[in-house]
Amino acid sequence: MAMTTPGTRPANPRFSSGPCAKPPTYDLAKLSGAPLGRSHRAAPGKAKLLEAIEATREVLGIPADYRIGIVPASDTGAFEMAMWSLLGERPAQMVAWESFGAGWVTDVVKQLKIDATTHTAEYGEIVDMAALNYDNDVCFTWNGTTSGVRMPHGDMISIDRAGLTLCDATSAAFAMDLPWDKLDATTFSWQKVLGGEAAHGVLVLSPRAVERLESYTPAWPMPKIFRLTKGGKLIEGIFRGETINTPSMLCVEDYLFALDWAKSVGGLEGMIARADANASAITEFVNEHNWIEFLAVDPATRSNTSVCLKFNDDRIVDGGAFAKAVAKRLADEDVALDIGAYRDAPAGLRIWCGGTVETADIDAMLPWLAWAFEAEINA
Repeated sequence: MAMTTPGTRPANPRFSSGPCAKPPTYDLAKLSGAPLGRSHRAAPGKAKLLEAIEATREVLGIPADYRIGIVPASDTGAFEMAMWSLLGERPAQMVAWESFGAGWVTDVVKQLKIDATTHTAEYGEIVDMAALNYDNDVCFTWNGTTSGVRMPHGDMISIDRAGLTLCDATSAAFAMDLPWDKLDATTFSWQKVLGGEAAHGVLVLSPRAVERLESYTPAWPMPKIFRLTKGGKLIEGIFRGETINTPSMLCVEDYLFALDWAKSVGGLEGMIARADANASAITEFVNEHNWIEFLAVDPATRSNTSVCLKFNDDRIVDGGAFAKAVAKRLADEDVALDIGAYRDAPAGLRIWCGGTVETADIDAMLPWLAWAFEAEINA
């Protein structure tokens, strides 16, 4: 018997995990203040970039003595800049529980060839962060975008560490409470939780990271796009909006709009609450349906942004084909776009629940998920 088609559709079916949904009040006309056709080094451009830096500090509660820079190539460029510039002074502890963390391991072990110990966990699980040696440099993701597994807190990171912590926080920033005193080099892109346009990264450096940059020179050649120092001193201009390469001022304006919107919904606390409400709606759905479950094994480590699910019905013969068919059916109905699992992750779905997504849209989409499941099971 065919299931009844749900009567309500999401107002916005965009649940992609990157680039992510724009803020609900978004309108291209609101970017008219962008200084287009002007040099980013002219006064208006530098003022916009500095405004973006300081608004980032305000919303995220980043300490005043931490540097914030807008850098090229999204979160990938920002994290690689941090690794290539900071690592090598001492051994490294490389941590991975999903594909992007595994990519950082490859950079350090195979490209930079640093003395490193690798700690990994399977998709759905997390490394024992308390067992790491924080007198080494430690590289990790806060939230595994492709696994839906996140750090529950930062208590296990030593405040008296001798090494630096390098944290890829791209799907965590603006949705999770990051303990800045435990993080020395933190990166993210605004295309995730704030729904900004792609290709720009943000690099946040603690005073300890700056001290490392000014006291240590890596053994390898440093590409111009990664250079944060000159003559043994930090290039301070990078952290005042004097970017290494040319940024898109339209993207910067878009980010400024998103930051203003974040402030309007209660800042970081409000953004966390919105993501939590979205993830909670999915938790309730999973609890009510025995054919679907979270990829994350421990509820304490379940992400509130990149929520990863897997099907567990005995009638499913080919999990990968089934999950793709469900995702396609939902996309064809224009009720959930781009929710297939990441290509390197286990078969399933990945639903973005960051703060730019409305809980009403999650609530409207979930009956369609049940409909698509039944339709594929009975196909």
